[in-house]
Amino acid sequence: MPKPKFNHYPKDANKKTIEKAEIADTKTTVELVKDDEADAFYFRSLEAMGVKLNEPQLHAVRHFEGSAIVLAGAGSGKTRVLASRAGYLISVHRVEPKHVLMLTFTNKAAGEMKERISTLPGLTKRMVNEITNGTYHSIFLKILKSQGDNRDLLTIEKQKHTYLQIIMKEMGLGDEYEPESLIAILSHYKNNMISVSEMPDRSPIEKEIKEILLKYEAKKKEVGLMDFDDILLDSYKHLKKNPRLLTTIRSRFHYVLCDEWQDTNPIQYELIKMIALPQNNLFVVGDDDQTIFEFNGADSSIILNFNKDYPGTKTYHLHINYRSTTSIVGLANKIISFNKFRYAKTLQATKESNDQPFFIHPRTSDEEAEVIIENIVNDIRQGHRNYRDFTILFRTSSYSRAVFEQLVLQEIPFVTFGNSNTFYEQSLVKPVIDHLRLALDGNNLEAVKGVVPTLYLNREKTVEFIQLREFTNPTKNLLLHAVEIPLLKEFQKNNIFARVRLLQEIKDKEPLEAIKLIRKEYEKYLNTSERKNITVHKEMVNETLAEIETSAARFENIPEFLAFIKEIITKNKKMEELRKDPKADVVKLMSIHKSKGLEFPVVYLIGSSENILPHKSALEAEGKKDLILTKRVENKVNSAIEGERRLAYVAVTRAEEELYVSSPSEFKGQKVETSRFIIEAFSEPKAIKTTDRQTNRRQTRTSRNERDENTPSQKRILESTLGWECLTPSCKAWKRIGSYEEIQLDQIPCLVCGGEMEKAVKEVYQ
Repeated sequence: MPKPKFNHYPKDANKKTIEKAEIADTKTTVELVKDDEADAFYFRSLEAMGVKLNEPQLHAVRHFEGSAIVLAGAGSGKTRVLASRAGYLISVHRVEPKHVLMLTFTNKAAGEMKERISTLPGLTKRMVNEITNGTYHSIFLKILKSQGDNRDLLTIEKQKHTYLQIIMKEMGLGDEYEPESLIAILSHYKNNMISVSEMPDRSPIEKEIKEILLKYEAKKKEVGLMDFDDILLDSYKHLKKNPRLLTTIRSRFHYVLCDEWQDTNPIQYELIKMIALPQNNLFVVGDDDQTIFEFNGADSSIILNFNKDYPGTKTYHLHINYRSTTSIVGLANKIISFNKFRYAKTLQATKESNDQPFFIHPRTSDEEAEVIIENIVNDIRQGHRNYRDFTILFRTSSYSRAVFEQLVLQEIPFVTFGNSNTFYEQSLVKPVIDHLRLALDGNNLEAVKGVVPTLYLNREKTVEFIQLREFTNPTKNLLLHAVEIPLLKEFQKNNIFARVRLLQEIKDKEPLEAIKLIRKEYEKYLNTSERKNITVHKEMVNETLAEIETSAARFENIPEFLAFIKEIITKNKKMEELRKDPKADVVKLMSIHKSKGLEFPVVYLIGSSENILPHKSALEAEGKKDLILTKRVENKVNSAIEGERRLAYVAVTRAEEELYVSSPSEFKGQKVETSRFIIEAFSEPKAIKTTDRQTNRRQTRTSRNERDENTPSQKRILESTLGWECLTPSCKAWKRIGSYEEIQLDQIPCLVCGGEMEKAVKEVYQ
């Protein structure tokens, strides 16, 4: 079959071109700030350092008192604005540096912010050091320490897991729960200001989890430790109980600046609200279109409702993208425009280019990987690019399996970000591979450890028993020793014998056929273990196990497949050193989530098909039941799809120069369509139905504008935003939509004339 070709439009698209983003006005403070203005000295100094702010950035930096939200689009220079505004407060308004608090989400971001501030004009080293700048956790840890809290910080994940494993062993639960899942549940409740003692215990599983976590909390207290979630929850409790402490903090921090506001969780927001009172000089910067960490506690309603929580808030739009070309920004604009629950805004670009994004439609993920890697290799050979220019983005880790392996096979230097284990080492995958290993070698003790839990046996006790029996009575099949475990139930013995027969049956079969037989038993175990069901969604299980089959189908026998897996794991270990060198010339392979905040010359977005992006879990969100507390959402599917669309938007806006979007036509052996996010972007705009009253009213407005010599048509559109428009022809009333909940309404009463107001797009002019 001929290899798929790269085109400038996706198949099944209604049109073959994407609207380019508008080129932004390039005026900066050089033209915008006159020498006779009171703050000109500050901007002249910035300009001398090469920092020239555009008009939206200038307005945001000049904001002085009261609450403000800066909606900073992708690549719009938000860090520059935050740093420049801090300097402006100190240099122009003579605010004492100690009264400025700057909050970020990562140590890296905090370090970059401090570096930016240290170069600002008029700020001495002492002034820079007096500014309180850091992550939420670092700032509030200092507050706890100031109150005599001498606990050490528990930062090593493995240590947390060890404590939980010991507790579960003492409770006779073995490894029934994955420690990562328990930590995630605990974190979720604490981030919603709910302590373990307040967790629900309605069902047996909830009671069991609560008991485990209560013991975990007691263990931490016993050894004098706290984790990151404790920092925020305990700080919140301290400030609630200690008015004097809260007053002291408020008197210290008069101006609060927060970065990445879209990632804020409830407890962080409550802490900020407490500190910002009574002046509410709160300056937050974020982009609701990049809210992609809701699974990690971020609450999108916090950024969407900010104007409602703080009436009179000034809103600044950073709509000029300095990162990507007009075509890439145009595609991103079109993709995200289909989300309803957002601030309406459109990015402009500064990089004019005739190059269009490329689209490709391979048959499978393996063909996708081959074509993409071949394209990268060709660019390298022709001297067009270096390896470091390329980044491959994916939605889920299991989907990256094919491209990961192709990079290894072609011996292309690359690094992965996040969990550095291979696909075959994942907790869901390893037991299946261990069945294959044990089929070839019945004395493989490491493989036995992976198989035993699927027989409903305690791993540690069973393996210990098997080792003792093997020492006194050696056999060619270690698993048979388990039949002699005292007090073993008859069904468990039958399961062991049946599994031994299965292993003997599959050893000479092709890997794909063998795995299908293993899956039948393995999925029974996963589906009947209620404790396992809190760890992973069923769809994720299906997707991961199907990916094993896809991989295995390429091999004729099990030894060949296992040898390949060993090679992949070995080569991946050798990549560890490369990951430590940020300057290494390597291709980057990462999830879309990991790519947030980064930018790359060339981006390949793989798996841009239905059931992958958007993920099937989003398409079936309505039927999901989560053990952990979640906010009430009226339409789970729509909300989940909007979250997936934000992921697509983030992925596209990582590309600086070139963007390749790949949409395989098969996934898990089934036909799939090109992602709706891509097809929508190439669709013709739909006609909007209007009522007679709306038509008459607009005609009246048009006549009025024709008589106005300052008609907006002669001015530059600054933004288009969604709001409420009165239907009464003689009424001029219009208001912004002020909250997440308000967006869901069809109509509201007009406060001016009492008539009806409906949603309408309002163009704001300059």
